Amino acid sequence: MPKMKTNSGSKKRFTLTGTGKVKRKHAFKSHILTKKTKKQKRNLTHIGLVANVDEKRVKALLGM
Repeated sequence: MPKMKTNSGSKKRFTLTGTGKVKRKHAFKSHILTKKTKKQKRNLTHIGLVANVDEKRVKALLGM
């Protein structure tokens, strides 16, 4: 049986925590930042967690 391949896009975007949850970055923080408020940009900086309903799908993409 061949090895399971991880999804290259997913391994760049998601990381696992010690407890097995999946960390992610917020969208809308890369460009066109001039029209966004300081508060908006500050809040997008914080790391988020993938929702429980999507966690199984993301872990499959990561080869878990």
